Amino acid sequence: MAWFRAASGVARLALRRNLARSPYHVTSAGALPQFQPARCFHSTQLRRAAPVPRAVPLSRLTDSFLDGTSSVYLEELQRAWEADPSSVDESWDNFFRNFVGQATTSPGISGQTIQESMRLLLLVRAYQVNGHMKAKLDPLGLEEREIPDDLDLALYGFTEADLDREFFLGVWRISGFLSENRPVQTLRSILERLEQAYCGTVGYEYMHIPDRDKCNWLRERIETVKPREYSQERRQVILDRLTWSTLFENFLATKWKAAKRFGLEGGETLIPGMKEMFDRVADLGVESIVIGMPHRGRLNVLGNVVRKPLRQIFSEFSGGTKPVEEGEGLYTGTGDVKYHLGTSYDRPTRGGKMIHLSLVANPSHLEAVDPVVVGKARAKQYYSNDTERTRNMGVLIHGDGSFAGQGVVYETLHLSALPNYTTGGTIHIVVNNQVAFTTDPKYGRSSQYCTDVAKALSAPIFHVNGDDVEAVVHVCELAAEWRQTFHSDVVVDVVCYRRFGHNEIDEPSFTQPKMYRVISFAYYHFWTLSTWFYLYLSYLNCFLLPLDIIMGILTSIMLKQVIQDHPSALELYEKQLLESGRISKEDVDRMRNKVSTILEEEFINSKDYVPRKRDWLSAYWAGFKSPEQISRIRNTGAIKRIFQQRAEMIESEEGIDWALAEALAFATLIVEGPEHSSGRVERFLQMSDDNPYIIPEMDPTLRKQIQECNWQVVNVYYELDEARKNTKRDDVAICRVEQLCPFPYDLIQRELKRYPKDIKYIGRAPSAATATGFLSVHVQEQKEILHKATQAEPIRFPF
Repeated sequence: MAWFRAASGVARLALRRNLARSPYHVTSAGALPQFQPARCFHSTQLRRAAPVPRAVPLSRLTDSFLDGTSSVYLEELQRAWEADPSSVDESWDNFFRNFVGQATTSPGISGQTIQESMRLLLLVRAYQVNGHMKAKLDPLGLEEREIPDDLDLALYGFTEADLDREFFLGVWRISGFLSENRPVQTLRSILERLEQAYCGTVGYEYMHIPDRDKCNWLRERIETVKPREYSQERRQVILDRLTWSTLFENFLATKWKAAKRFGLEGGETLIPGMKEMFDRVADLGVESIVIGMPHRGRLNVLGNVVRKPLRQIFSEFSGGTKPVEEGEGLYTGTGDVKYHLGTSYDRPTRGGKMIHLSLVANPSHLEAVDPVVVGKARAKQYYSNDTERTRNMGVLIHGDGSFAGQGVVYETLHLSALPNYTTGGTIHIVVNNQVAFTTDPKYGRSSQYCTDVAKALSAPIFHVNGDDVEAVVHVCELAAEWRQTFHSDVVVDVVCYRRFGHNEIDEPSFTQPKMYRVISFAYYHFWTLSTWFYLYLSYLNCFLLPLDIIMGILTSIMLKQVIQDHPSALELYEKQLLESGRISKEDVDRMRNKVSTILEEEFINSKDYVPRKRDWLSAYWAGFKSPEQISRIRNTGAIKRIFQQRAEMIESEEGIDWALAEALAFATLIVEGPEHSSGRVERFLQMSDDNPYIIPEMDPTLRKQIQECNWQVVNVYYELDEARKNTKRDDVAICRVEQLCPFPYDLIQRELKRYPKDIKYIGRAPSAATATGFLSVHVQEQKEILHKATQAEPIRFPF
């Protein structure tokens, strides 16, 4: 604030001479427009933006720098300087020289007054603080927000007539627009650059950072003289990476229409952004990156960023082949769904470096992987003696709902600066598709942005329109440079959308009709029109044509209309390059054909793909014993005695101590296995642990909605009945238990008396996991169950 203290002296001296003569003097602070609450981004909640000081006459200010004591001191200092410039400090000498030089220039910089300079400084600061609220961030254009009034030129006393006047904005030790080295500029050019820097497709939040050097570092990269420009070669690289990202999702949607994959459609620019980020950090010295992310987009990241073989991914869609122990023919583990898995790869970068990428496997629990990634990155730094924390780092990808709503995010963020937990900064990328499962942002959080939790760390936040791939690439590179320069967390908020439902089977227009009317206009109106038309025909009871013909007619009608879906980021970028003449239509077609050909080849090769190892079991871990590396234990008799004592406690059920109780507790957890929406019988019993015959009172309207229908979901009943028919086993009866609570003991006992033979169990072998993660294994297990249930030979059980 030294510049502000110096300027205060100038203000005092000038005020005493000619403040009253200023034609731009505001006579009343109350005459200024009042601040109006601005709408939040994607939220109807009213809240104030970060306050910016209002333009008030300097004569009304009561700050201490205008007190008589300070003014007398400054006047004496000026008199001393006028008598002998060497009698004052060098900084004051330079200040008075500049001040007097400007004062003798007639009429100054286009008649610029001190009041105008101060108001212009406030205008620049308003853009730095609140410019992001005016930025074009939403690719769908659904946001309802008002421009903050502190970005209004009239608030500061400027008019259209002032746009071509020249102003000087030099401030000591401030970079960017307020740099002392900037030339004199017109007000029009200043506003154009402010709009371009802060109100384009990128919104910057950094003025909450209390460190001047960090803010200056960002201003130097944000408030540039010229807008960012990429070379022809860089643009082709970006286009190629975006083509891979988009066509990969399109290929999966074409080959496996009904499969769950949690695609990245609508946020495809994440892939080129991540690749450019990794290229940049590799150039800055990073050798290893640990990545954590949820389901959404994981397959795309696996295939295009971490380079998991595409044939392996396609094989998993087709059921896959479970890896076996060589020479044993036994299955290893139960596996998991494809969008939970991780892998690692040594990836070459565009700059000729090699960087190790490790994507951590993820459970279904959102954000549970965050501390795992940070801990693994810290461990890598420890074991590689990376004391500066510049060679190993972590990258976390979040959803907008989970970043704002999951407590583990906030807890992990607050560990980032602790000496015993820090990793030198984590880059957080939020894939902000503006909906949390089915919840709109205004119903899911109280803050303006989902990233506001990161402000507690003074982390910079870059909001970017997900349809502008070059902007996404730019902020990802900026985040990489920040992390390597200041070794602290940084957040990239990619505002995009979700083209389909939470997964590809869901119908999203039920919960977000307005959003999906914009995303897929033709799809939305096709189903709306066809539904009403079908109901109308049902009402008239006049189906003159089969339903499939009716739907075909409606489809042809819709296709004749000029109706288009929201274009993908690839289509927008191709159009931009074609219109600017930077690429030809032949180049675009050639790039698309190349990617499509490779995807088809990998799909063909996936049919014969047989994995021989598991990604996370492919190598020995240093410092850990494998089953083949059995440690030698000296026979002291102590271990044998302990186990004998514990066996006696269990058999006698007496004298059980805390150590044995703890061991038994851990054993029960191991037996139970993983737990997440597993469909266990006990889960249903827990949820129905009440009186099912207590029926709430209902009004007549609700009673009319009740229909006589009873849906029954019984595992393998229909498959078992079909197998009985195919094998002609009429002597095999099938009994179904359709009520679990209250459990029908009497009915089951009565039914069992009809079958005097011994009861035997047919099912999967005991396993901690409730189900296999491999489709091919599931099919084989079901075939074995059906075969054993219908065969005449005695059954041999594995237990």
